[in-house]
Amino acid sequence: MSATVVRATIRAVSKRKLQATRAALTLTPAAVSKVKTLLQDKPDNIGLKVAVRTRGCNGLSYYLEYAKSKGPSDEEVVQDGVRVFIEKKAQLTLLGTEMDYVEDKLSSEFVFNNPNIKGTCGCGESFNI
Repeated sequence: MSATVVRATIRAVSKRKLQATRAALTLTPAAVSKVKTLLQDKPDNIGLKVAVRTRGCNGLSYYLEYAKSKGPSDEEVVQDGVRVFIEKKAQLTLLGTEMDYVEDKLSSEFVFNNPNIKGTCGCGESFNI
């Protein structure tokens, strides 16, 4: 390859426009605060892991657990000092999802606002895509 061809190739690559990608998962301020609170009590854990399991009457359900390390194929989301790891099997399912934390008089829970969901069961515990 001549030097001229190499320079032309570099110029062509540098003119490409970068496109913004969709965030795998975003956390609301309430979710960030709750995750920080949960992790204060568990100093050996570095974050939360989010997964999707086959369960419930509609097919899929969210699964959360403490993470001591990042798995080899986990996607890491860092927001306001909080680390959340997304299991490989759940990455496409959770693309563009917002994770919130909601508290009321009777319950407190993480809520996932997922734009990919096609349907949910009556109790809201499971979903399908």
